[in-house]
Amino acid sequence: MADGPRKSKMSSSRRLGLKIRLLAAATQMLQEEKTQRLKEREATLEERLPPLNLSGFSLQQLQDLCKDLHHRIDVVDEERYDIDLKVSKNEKEIEDLKLKITEIQSKFKKPHLKRVRISAEAMLSVLLGSRHKESIDFKANLKTVKKEEEKKEEVTDWRKNVEAMSGMEGRKKLFDASGN
Repeated sequence: MADGPRKSKMSSSRRLGLKIRLLAAATQMLQEEKTQRLKEREATLEERLPPLNLSGFSLQQLQDLCKDLHHRIDVVDEERYDIDLKVSKNEKEIEDLKLKITEIQSKFKKPHLKRVRISAEAMLSVLLGSRHKESIDFKANLKTVKKEEEKKEEVTDWRKNVEAMSGMEGRKKLFDASGN
C-alpha cells in the first residue's frame, strides 16, 4: 500500500451536512449552559440574600437593617480581596514553575565566549563579505582641514581711537575703510 494522502469516502455535501448539524448541536449546548449558569446564580443569590420585607419597619429597624447590610458588604469585599490575592499569587507561582520546567527541559547552555583580537580589515571582511574591497585606508578618506589664521587687530590706546573716530569725520573713516 502507498502511504500517499488518503481520500475520504464521504462526499463533500454529506461532510457539510454533518458540520452544520454539529454546529447546531454546539449552539444548543451553549444556550443550555448559559441558562444553567443563570439558574445557579439566582439560586445562590436567593440563598445568600433573603428577600427584603420593608413594610411595617420603624426608623430604628431600618437603620439596623442598613448597618447589617453594610457589614455584610464589607465582609464580602474582604473575602473577594483575599481570593483575588490568592489567585494572583497562584498565577505568579504557576508562571514561575512553567519557566523552571522550560529551563529544565531545555539543555541549551550559553557558551563562554573568548576575547578575540581582530583587525579592522578582518572585521570588514566578516561584516561585508564579498562586497569588501581589498583594503580600505581610513586615514586617506579623511578630509583635510586647513586652519586660517585670524587677522589680529593691533592693540592701541583706546583713548586715541575714540578721539579719532568721534564726529562725522570718524564715521567717514569707518565708511571708507569698509568700502575698500
